[in-house]
Amino acid sequence: MKNLTAGDFKITGKKSFKLEDEKTKIKDLYDSKEDYELLLSNLQNEMDELQSMMYAHNRYGMLVIFQAMDAAGKDGTMKAVFQNVNPMGLSFYSFKRPSETELNHDYLWRCFKELPERGKIQVFNRSYYEEVLVVKVHPEILIASQKIPHELTEDVDKVWKTRYKDISAFEDYLNNNGIRVIKLFLNVSKQVQGERLIERIEDINKNWKFEEGDIKERALWNDYMKAYEEMIDETSSKENPWYVVPADDKKNMRLIVAQIINENLKSLAISYPKSDEKRKAELEKLIATIKEQNLS
Repeated sequence: MKNLTAGDFKITGKKSFKLEDEKTKIKDLYDSKEDYELLLSNLQNEMDELQSMMYAHNRYGMLVIFQAMDAAGKDGTMKAVFQNVNPMGLSFYSFKRPSETELNHDYLWRCFKELPERGKIQVFNRSYYEEVLVVKVHPEILIASQKIPHELTEDVDKVWKTRYKDISAFEDYLNNNGIRVIKLFLNVSKQVQGERLIERIEDINKNWKFEEGDIKERALWNDYMKAYEEMIDETSSKENPWYVVPADDKKNMRLIVAQIINENLKSLAISYPKSDEKRKAELEKLIATIKEQNLS
């Protein structure tokens, strides 16, 4: 696929991250619609095989996190990329506004409950990173809604620094337990996001996707971009990097995301369990039994 690798989009924290240096669109990775469909199908089938191997191996798990502005294409990308993966090895969870029960716990609690089992891929539509995105852009949420002791929120800047450290430690913990964390920021431009929001208004079949609140949040675009930049800069590491994916072209985005996931699956030391000669001989003896049962 035109020499594309996950490393082209990887942020490891080795140098200071600047969002303005990242592209929202690159040259097409496909030559035509048919070529795109073939490329994506091959990646889907490869992902299914790799996930099946991970499931059989039953030592590793994978957490895939999607973060993006509204209308960046999270839902469509998830649907397209994971389309051919066996549902038995795949789960999705979408994080909405915290419930009262969730607010009565620490902010990572609701994410802990949805972590992947060994052998499975868990996909988060948004995640604990909302705590340093939406909450950072709207610090009144931290003060008024999160029930944190006042003395711990007096220095708001310290709160964000502490959360970056906590989240990084949490992801190290997952990695140390065989759970690979794939963090994807779908980087859409303000102009393209605006076009997609207008499309949601003009297309009656997409009206359900549109919320008036999206416009209010869009007015805070620069604040969000700063929050994303600081988040990626503070929580990228060699073990748990961020991938900043150009999102203005949905086809490119889907191919890139699928490639990133496949490369990470391939990097795991997974294999199908092998039978020794004794076990193989025992199983072969059962063939005659099965054939006899067919005749009864």
